[in-house]
Amino acid sequence: MPCTTILVGRNASYDGSTIVARNEDSCNGEFTPKRFAVVRPCDQPNNYTSVISQVSIELPSNPQRYTSLPNALPNEGIWAAAGVNESNVGMSATETITSNPRVLAADPLVTYRAAQGTPGEANYVAQQPGGIGEEDMVTLVLPYIHTAREGVLRLGELLERYGTYEMNGIAFHDATEIWWLETIGGHHWIARRVPDDCYVTMPNQLGIDHFDLEDAEGEGRENLCSKDLRTFMQMNHLDLTVRYHTGMGTDGSRPHTFNPRLAFGSATDADRVYNTPRAWEIQRFFNPRSGSWDGPDAGLTPEDNCIPWCQRPEHKITVEEVKHALSLHYQGTPYDPYGRAGSPDLRGLYRPIGINRTSQLSVTQLRGDLPQEDCALQWITFGSNPFNALVPLFANVDESPAYFATTGETVSTESFYWANRLIGALADACFNYSIPHIERYQQEVVAQCYAVILKTRRAGSSRAKANQEIADIVRKLTDHVLNEVLYEASMHMRNRFSRSDG
Repeated sequence: MPCTTILVGRNASYDGSTIVARNEDSCNGEFTPKRFAVVRPCDQPNNYTSVISQVSIELPSNPQRYTSLPNALPNEGIWAAAGVNESNVGMSATETITSNPRVLAADPLVTYRAAQGTPGEANYVAQQPGGIGEEDMVTLVLPYIHTAREGVLRLGELLERYGTYEMNGIAFHDATEIWWLETIGGHHWIARRVPDDCYVTMPNQLGIDHFDLEDAEGEGRENLCSKDLRTFMQMNHLDLTVRYHTGMGTDGSRPHTFNPRLAFGSATDADRVYNTPRAWEIQRFFNPRSGSWDGPDAGLTPEDNCIPWCQRPEHKITVEEVKHALSLHYQGTPYDPYGRAGSPDLRGLYRPIGINRTSQLSVTQLRGDLPQEDCALQWITFGSNPFNALVPLFANVDESPAYFATTGETVSTESFYWANRLIGALADACFNYSIPHIERYQQEVVAQCYAVILKTRRAGSSRAKANQEIADIVRKLTDHVLNEVLYEASMHMRNRFSRSDG
């Protein structure tokens, strides 16, 4: 599933919170309806069976309540996407990442195989379940963990036991720390703690570019991995770090450190068009003066495979900046599909971050200096990010407002998802006329809804009622901007004619 992820450490964020954000993008030609749900312990299954891979897993008997953003239509399974549990631990799963043939030959992905033949006959081959994947991971892990580190370890155990049928990156966070886990082949994995003063960019590639294997095998302060990773790498000659007789690498690394992106990832022509430009664009946005990004003498270009996994930002990062970064379409560069500068051949050259087929964006924000019931906010929105608005909701609640929860198969303005899809399609068709309305809408939604958050925290009043008040505000503002962009789109239809019939 093509996505883009941003992680922000607590000392890099504006209010000391840890922030995990991910666009969930559908495959090309698909648009996946989503909804915002609260899963109570009584709703959590005791035995889980994946729709895609048919693997069955017995679950612990003590699940916690958690929020999620599942598919509205259940034909492909749950796909819970992102949420926060009642221990104020967040999880986002997953960012689809890349690998290389050496890794996939050494540890093949665990794919589902249908039964062949007729039971009882000599040539009958029974069904072979696959491993776990994006459809499953939040449901299998989030209800049962109490810290971000616990999340890494639980998912790691599941991967080692059942395997996976795809390459994925998964984020876990609590109010103190963020961990990022990447799968390696069918059963192996690594995880690294995000530095508190940094942000991370993940654009559908295996991204970790520095790993301390000795720490992972020892105390695990900043690094964790599958139990046999060192042996697996040695047997299959996966570590590509050049080491001299001094024991140091070309980058000054010690013998037990290496670059996982080189060992386990990819650097293909497709990456240079589809993936790495997104990391370049986000880091150009957060660090405009820290490097040279544009022109023939740029230090880093959109096609460089050495763009860092994590960076220190030039200033503290806000939630609205995270939303803007995940809406980018190369504004201010020759690559903007809506732009007018530069050569037409360059516009749309690279895959935008704010793409047409985004199904949902979740930004989970966990702040340790607040009471338990106020610690977690889950900011949500649906549809194409350049045209939608991010909505803050309290995560410690037992139900979700109907406007966000009742997405159906049929297009309807009763649903926040479908309203956003309509707004995006209309506004895209007359971008320059609609964007002023969109920008006002985006600012009003955040300002009015976050005011409700602040008011509720001060008064200590019902968080569920606050979420409903926010839903009412959002619906009113969304209906209004839909009217505005519908008018603009209607006025710029190709069959318009200026002479009045009246």
